[in-house]
Formats: sequence, C-alpha cells, structure tokens
Amino acid sequence: MNQALSSVGSQRGFIKETRALVRLGAPMMATQFCIMGMGFVDTAMAGHYASVDLAGVTLAGFLLWPVFMLMTGLTNAITPIVAQLTGAQRVGDSGAIVHQGLWVALVTSLVTIAILQNALRFFEFLSADPEVVEVAVAYLDAVAWGMPPGMIYVALRYTSEGLGYTRPPMVIAFSALCLNAPLNYVLIYGAWGFPELGGEGCGWATAAVMWFELVLMIRVARRPFFQRTRLFEQFRWPEAAAISRILKIGLPIGAAVFMEMAVYSVIGFLIAALGTSPQAANGIAGNINWMTYVLPMSLGAAAGIRVGFHVGGGDAEGARHVAMTAMKLSLLYAVSVSVILVVLRTALVGIYTTDPAVIAIAVNLLIFIAVYQLVDDAIATMDGILRGYKDTRVPMVFGLLGYWLVALPLGHALATGWFGLPAIGVYGYWAGMTIGMLLVVGCLGIRLRRTTTDRALIRRLALS
Repeated sequence: MNQALSSVGSQRGFIKETRALVRLGAPMMATQFCIMGMGFVDTAMAGHYASVDLAGVTLAGFLLWPVFMLMTGLTNAITPIVAQLTGAQRVGDSGAIVHQGLWVALVTSLVTIAILQNALRFFEFLSADPEVVEVAVAYLDAVAWGMPPGMIYVALRYTSEGLGYTRPPMVIAFSALCLNAPLNYVLIYGAWGFPELGGEGCGWATAAVMWFELVLMIRVARRPFFQRTRLFEQFRWPEAAAISRILKIGLPIGAAVFMEMAVYSVIGFLIAALGTSPQAANGIAGNINWMTYVLPMSLGAAAGIRVGFHVGGGDAEGARHVAMTAMKLSLLYAVSVSVILVVLRTALVGIYTTDPAVIAIAVNLLIFIAVYQLVDDAIATMDGILRGYKDTRVPMVFGLLGYWLVALPLGHALATGWFGLPAIGVYGYWAGMTIGMLLVVGCLGIRLRRTTTDRALIRRLALS
C-alpha cells in the first residue's frame, strides 16, 4: 500500500512540475518562434526582390547572428542570478546586478558594431561574389544601428524571465514580428515614398524593430513585478566585481552558443562547395531541425529558471526533481518527433521544394535528423538545467570538444572521403555531428548527475 501511495505521489509531482514548466516554457517557445519568423520574413521578402539580395542577406547572417548570440550570451547570466535571488526571497538585491548587466550590454553592443562595420574584410577573405558582398555589407551597416537597443532589450528580457515572467517578452516578440513585415515591405521595395533599398532595407527594418522592442520592454520594466528588483532606484557606475561575476557565468554561455552556431555556419560553407542541390537540401533539413529544436531549448530554459528558484531557496531536492522531470519530457518529445520525421519526411520536404534532386537528398537527410534529434534535444535541455545551477564552464568545454574537435573534422572526413573512408557527401556532416553530440550528451549526463546530487557543489556554484 505504501509503495502504491508513493507511486501516485510521484506521478502527481511529475504532473505538477510539468504544468509549472509549461507555464514558463510555452511563452519562451512562442518568443523563439516569433524571432524565427522575423528571420523567415527577411529571407522571403529579400528573395522575392532579387536573388542577389537574398544571397547578401543570407551571407550577412552567417556573421551577424553568431556574433550577436555570443554577445547576448554574456548577459544570459542575469537569468540564473535573478532566479536564485528570487528563490531566496531577495528580489530587491537583483537590481544591482542587472544594472551592471546593462553596462555589459552597452559595451558588447559597441564591440558588435565595430565587428559589423569591418565585415568587408571577412567577406573578401571568403572570396564571396562582389555583388553579394555589397548587399551584405550594406545590410550589416544598417543593422548595426540596432545593436545598442537590441543588446539592452535582451538583458532586460533575461531579467523578466529570471523573475518568472516569460509572457511579456512573448508579447513583445509577437508585436515585433507584426511590425517587421510592413517595415521590410516599405524599405525593400520603396513603398509610400521611401527609398527602394533592396536587401539593405532588411537591415534598417531589423534595427528599427530592435528600438521598438526596447521601448516596449522599458514599459514592462515599469510594472510592479519588475520594480521589485529596485533596478531604477539609483544610478550605478560600472563595478568590476559585479561585472566579473556576470562574465564568469555568461562568458561560457556565450562561447558555447557561438561555437554551436559557428560550426553550423562552417558546415554550411563546406556543403556549398558540394553543389546547389546538397546545399538546398541541407538548408531544408537545417530549418526543420531548428524548428523541432525550439521546444527542448525552451524547456531547458524554463527548467533552468525553476532550478534557480529552488537552489536560491535552499531546496536541492526540489531542483533535482525539476531536472528529472524536464529530462523525461525532453526524451518523450524527442522520440515522438523522431518518429514523425521518419514517417512524414517526404511530405515535410515537399513543403519547401518541388525539385526532385533536392527532394531525394533532403528526404534522406531527415533520417539523419531524426537520429540527431535524440541527442540534440537532450543536450539543449541539460544545458538549460545546468545554467539554472550556474554551472556553465564545464558544459562549454564539452561543447568545444564535441563540435569542433570531433563532429566537424569527422563530418568533413566522412563527407570528402579522408583516410580512405567512403565519401558520402552532405550526409557525412550530419553523421559526424551526431557522433560528436553523442559524446557531448554522455559527458553532460555525467555532469548533470553530479551537479544535481552534490550539495557542496550546488552551494559553491550558487555563490559564484
């Protein structure tokens, strides 16, 4: 009887925690889909204007988004710090650290501007088409004007999420998506008396949207739940100790995201050399993979916030329960999606193209994606959980090992037939990524088990 009651209690605990994770994670997932939607709108509208503008905007994205994610990753440390302070009933202390995070955001925005305005040298090094480079450089020069508000907005968004309020960023992201399309139309095609800027217009539209997002977030920051942080009670100059604390947690996060995005960019360049059909098929597979990845990524982020609440409140067992619930949900989701990808792969690819050569490759790639999904989703969820503990440095090392020292060289060897291996083209890169990520998921699993059970380590990380 006692065992039966324990089983029922465990089931109820799982359902209760699942509901809590869904309440936090669903708005975060919607936010990510809105961000993806803006990227899709930029690409589609530039593509309908001219193929050279589509290529230019795409080329610019290979530089812009890895750098942007690296820089915003630095302030991602705000989320677990604020979450743990919230769990410890010390919300009022979080304003001081967020204030320093805003200084970090401002400085990183200036660094990003400098990188974007020197993009020409990078593109010349790649020997890209001059017409395409001209569009890419114009796009980046325009979007650079949105970096300061964009970085500050993201820091404030992380604060809202760390407090457990994930819906306001979702509303802002949806509003930005609704604004992005008409701005693109006006600035790309020169409607209503505006100049016809082509792909460059996407950059100006993106910059304007970033200013719009910041204005809305400042309005959110005036709400009572945000005012409890005492962020705006006094002006604070940069403080080395507080900034060092943010960077200690945030730098590994930013570096890990950058390494992941950068390796996909490198693989994209390498696959481009294989021909148009493999490149197009890889683009389709990558897009489907990214869409399916959003849910476990959001689940991990929500779990990280919940873990932070429990760690801040001194409830290590509660934090572990969150972690185990999130991992069960992630595994269930990954298996379900993998089956769907295999069964419906032809129909899914048909949404993107009618080219038989591209379909033949992409349909096979989705089988690789179905397997890759199992490990990629687990990694996304574990990364989010570990960030809730402020455990970011070790996962970064695992990512470096998996992506750059195993997946990329192995994938290239399989694709091109190095060392007498059979050359399997584009499939080799995804096979290499899967094998590399298997190594990462094993290492992260060991780390997660230790972090969730070692109370001394939990306390040490909480003080960082």
